[in-house]
Amino acid sequence: MNVQPSDSPHLDAPTPPVGCPARHTGATTRLYAAESTADPYGTYSRLRKQYGPVAPVLLEGDVPAWLVLGYRENRRVLDNPGQFSRDSRKWRDWEEGRVEETSPLIPMLGWRPDCLSQDGEPHQRLRGAVTESMETVANRGIRRHVVHFANKQIDAFADTGQADLVLQYAEYLPMLVLTRLFGLPESDGKYLATACAEMMAGGEGAISANERIARVLADLTAHKRAEPGPDFATGLIQHPAALDDDEVQNHLRLVLIAAHATTSNLLARVLQSILSNESRLSDLVSGQMTITAIVEEAMWNSPPLAVLPGRFANADCELGGQHVRSGDLLILGLAAGNLDPEIRPHTGTAVRGNQAHLAFSSGPHACPGQAVGQAIIETAVEVLIHRLPGLALSSDPGGLTDTASTWETRLDHLPVTFPP
Repeated sequence: MNVQPSDSPHLDAPTPPVGCPARHTGATTRLYAAESTADPYGTYSRLRKQYGPVAPVLLEGDVPAWLVLGYRENRRVLDNPGQFSRDSRKWRDWEEGRVEETSPLIPMLGWRPDCLSQDGEPHQRLRGAVTESMETVANRGIRRHVVHFANKQIDAFADTGQADLVLQYAEYLPMLVLTRLFGLPESDGKYLATACAEMMAGGEGAISANERIARVLADLTAHKRAEPGPDFATGLIQHPAALDDDEVQNHLRLVLIAAHATTSNLLARVLQSILSNESRLSDLVSGQMTITAIVEEAMWNSPPLAVLPGRFANADCELGGQHVRSGDLLILGLAAGNLDPEIRPHTGTAVRGNQAHLAFSSGPHACPGQAVGQAIIETAVEVLIHRLPGLALSSDPGGLTDTASTWETRLDHLPVTFPP
């Protein structure tokens, strides 16, 4: 399937009966259903036509939410934490017991003692620890780690003359780099990448995948308390903000999952963009186009996190023509917002140099690791092109397929050939 805006069949839930918690939004579309995820951009387009910039939807377990589709409405929610909180303890359906601890939504929406789950001064204290610790590690040189692991990945298939650049390169490379930055053994890389993918996919495996990640990071925290090192985990432990073990572990989890999931997805999209157009690859090799420009284009047209969880209304308000009640859950349609016809009536228009996309969120909770992800992607592409001259896509670009969940759309395969 090609991920392009279009109309598509969809699965509608029956109208909720009086007294059902879903009735407060009038939601009928199950965003997690196969008919919705088979063509997520078509689903966003249909919902926009039906409801406007804010649409009622159902998440797993038929939990109601507002999906924000408009660019301006996304920015309003993201930039105003006083009106729309990130603290899920304000989520009415959670407070009133309609969301179970075992719900696959909990790994994405549940409250934790991390900077993402809090606003105001607590958020600033914890976010400062994350950004300053990450800057310290980044200043020691991320690119050398990327070069090391990129070459190691390529070595495994360089003699064969063919490869799948999703399964053999983009899927695991960012996590391998993160193991080095975190102070984890390289052997944990594929294990954590697999668990991360299962958690992002939702469904029955999300909770157990989240628990597997938590166990690894709890062990890492205990180890680094005893044996500090020049790594991100030690930076959090030793930061003047004085994080306790629970806070350290949850911030390690937050950065690990967010950085790997978004970077691996975006790396695959950038490689797809380069290899699907021969002139683009030649322009890149000749220096007429930069990797940065291609990354910017991908962040506009296929952001790595299509839907961002979540915000919670602090009071009754109007948003995009909908009446949002205090305690309602809002999820942010970053991909839909980037394609909002109100701001991009012609999606083919060049976006080079335009960084106003929503791919990294916005406001006080905007992604703090943008520079890290950019460094991993740019270096990974440079190493690949240098190592494998003659690299070419071995299938029809229009035949490449995707798999989507509520939160993201990932490229399944990217088969290539090259002189061995």
